[in-house]
Amino acid sequence: MRALILPGLLALAGCGAREEMPKVQTVEVVKSYPHDSQAFTQGLYIDGGILFESTGEEGTSGIRKVKLDSGEVTAQAPLAAPYFGEGIIGWKDRIYQLTWKDQKGFIYDRADLTLKGEFAYTGEGWGLTRNDKSVIMSDGTATLRFLDPETMAQRSTLAVTANGCPVAQLNELEWIDGEIWANIWQTDLIARIDPETGKVKGFVDVAALGPPAPSVDEVPNGIAYDSAAKRIFVTGKMWPQLYEVKLGDGPANGAAQDQAAALMRCQPS
Repeated sequence: MRALILPGLLALAGCGAREEMPKVQTVEVVKSYPHDSQAFTQGLYIDGGILFESTGEEGTSGIRKVKLDSGEVTAQAPLAAPYFGEGIIGWKDRIYQLTWKDQKGFIYDRADLTLKGEFAYTGEGWGLTRNDKSVIMSDGTATLRFLDPETMAQRSTLAVTANGCPVAQLNELEWIDGEIWANIWQTDLIARIDPETGKVKGFVDVAALGPPAPSVDEVPNGIAYDSAAKRIFVTGKMWPQLYEVKLGDGPANGAAQDQAAALMRCQPS
């Protein structure tokens, strides 16, 4: 998504029964890696030590393979205008990529990024991840979609809530040890979501990462998980660094605490 400031972003309505209040956790940087500061990061995942990244913006969108240690782009495939690239995820020998508003996704060969096909969906496309059974998609709302990984047809949906309030603007996704992690657009928060209930188990504050004086576009948006080595990576749109992080015990940033509190306030239905 392009970072447009929308009025009333965090004024979420229609909450149900209250839940346990999710806590806000900080992160500690384990290691920093170079990242292309021109990359408008929309999708990120790591597989076999290779970083796969999708970039946005009309005319400059694409998909690329990146060496983790150096940030070197070893292969890439552009996505012609008017398409605006969004989330990506791998399944077997394929990579799926969403587009923002065109209701069309693209299928690439994992080995060389050649285009293999297309798929369709309704509404907007934001983020993608997967578990062992489904591809999981965000569309900017508080609802995640579970898709058949062979056909990309929708199987089910999951409503995401925190303290009973719907959490919208779910963006880039990652499956981490049985949880769905989701960047929340226009915040410094990552939501840790229970994939069975949709309840947010906690928020991760990444406000300390990224450029020291970010522009309106330079928001956190990129989560990758190396399941073999248990390593978590995060970055953002046009950030000059990719960070390997672990959850910390320190106090969360005050602004992030306020953002989380706003997400958990809603009017009773």
